[in-house]
Amino acid sequence: MSFFDEADEPRRAPRQGPRRRRPSGRGRPPGQQQTIQTRRAVAVVMVIVVIVLLAVLVHSCDVSAQNSSLRDYTNSVSSLIGASDGTGVQLFEELGSSKAHSDPTFLAQDITHLASDAQADLNKTQNLSVPSGMQSAEQNLAQTMRMRRDGLRVIAQNIQPALGTSTTRDAITQIATGTSRFFSSDVLYKEYVGPEMAAALHAAGIGVGGTNGETINPGQFLPALGWLNPSFIATELGSRLASDHVNTAAPGLHGHALNSVSVGATTLSPTATNTVPASPAPTFVLNLTNGGQFTEYNVKCEVAIAGLSDNGTATITQTTPGQTTDCSVKLPSAPTPGTYQVTATVEKVPGETDVANNSLSYSITFQ
Repeated sequence: MSFFDEADEPRRAPRQGPRRRRPSGRGRPPGQQQTIQTRRAVAVVMVIVVIVLLAVLVHSCDVSAQNSSLRDYTNSVSSLIGASDGTGVQLFEELGSSKAHSDPTFLAQDITHLASDAQADLNKTQNLSVPSGMQSAEQNLAQTMRMRRDGLRVIAQNIQPALGTSTTRDAITQIATGTSRFFSSDVLYKEYVGPEMAAALHAAGIGVGGTNGETINPGQFLPALGWLNPSFIATELGSRLASDHVNTAAPGLHGHALNSVSVGATTLSPTATNTVPASPAPTFVLNLTNGGQFTEYNVKCEVAIAGLSDNGTATITQTTPGQTTDCSVKLPSAPTPGTYQVTATVEKVPGETDVANNSLSYSITFQ
């Protein structure tokens, strides 16, 4: 081999060892890693605290809403019972007034209207929003209102016969049935509704009574226990219980004398033409005396208008010897305007022989 051939030969590079791979990440100092873990733990604790606070807030809102609904219900019940008690006050004022005997038809209409008011109170009770814990109180409250409505309906149906017909005893007994429903309603409200409402309020931590507690209306429809007694009712109505006795023609003096007749504040004159308003239908008050020796029962009075059919009748439960009393006779409708002969009569009773003083006639101009 020549010198030049040797020089042209390429040189081989020397072999190098394999390269080391760099680690994919950089290591963190131990102190920095602990700080990160601490921050993570704090974040978790804060999330838990927020969740707990939210839960407490939601629960507090629920409790507040529940307590508010309990208070609202209590106030609504107190208002309804107050209105119902007011109906009772109005009823017994009318039953004990002179109007009860002088105008039974009008009184019956008034009591019917009161029964309608009681029905409205029952409807409002059934439409109340009832909070949890008050369901039993609500059921008993509705029954309380129902008994009051039913009692008013019974009285409205029987007040007219109780004030002067031959069915007076039965009618007054029925009225006593109506007032007994008022008594039952008071017992139900006082012994069940009120205590059940108080228990629900106490369970929710709400005070009852006192300066800051919730007020539960005590409720009282029936003013006195005497109204459960038929005899007491008859006395208050200005009526009398019809006896099982009947008029008999026992030997002796029987009968009545008609003393006078009045309309409103005017005593009618039998010798002049009297002027009486035709509308509303007038009520004639016949003043009469039992001139006999016996008690007479179911004494009938009548007012008749010649030429018209607007005759009115009424019945006095009983009269005693020597007693002077009034018999109120309301015409069934307003008479046609004009001048008429009007006759008022106390019908004869068994054993009565002289009826000359049983009637009085008047010339009346209805206008």
